[in-house]
Amino acid sequence: MPSDPFALQPGEGRSIDLGGFMMTVKASAESTDGAFTLLEATEPAHFGPPMHIHRDAAEAFYVLEGEYVIFIDDEEIPCPAGSFVYIPAGATHGFRVGDRPSKKLNLYVPQAMVGYFDELAAAITSGNVGDDELGAIAERYGMEVLGPVPEGYA
Repeated sequence: MPSDPFALQPGEGRSIDLGGFMMTVKASAESTDGAFTLLEATEPAHFGPPMHIHRDAAEAFYVLEGEYVIFIDDEEIPCPAGSFVYIPAGATHGFRVGDRPSKKLNLYVPQAMVGYFDELAAAITSGNVGDDELGAIAERYGMEVLGPVPEGYA
């Protein structure tokens, strides 16, 4: 069944509290017939995930506020507000937030990652999230974690 058109006002969307950072679901598989997922991420200074790969989805970032450093393979790319980054499926990547809290949009095509962030939030709430648990959650969502989990990610 096709999805219906919709609009969200500023601040709207389903929030996912991940302890050290916040994701807001702006569009999901259900609302886009599986075409894409759009998440808004609000993250503290110096925050970032381990290097990883998405096997089944391309990812794009659009920086709304602050600054990020995006890592793609061995390249380090400074990305101030207004920057756009495209990462095809299978590319090794990660990021770090700059010296102040920052905000970005994450686009996944086709849809991906909402379930990952929901499971990560549940694991954080239960206190059961170490490297092994993060790896298992990632694997369920077509993501391979390549490096150690940085302090403050989970």
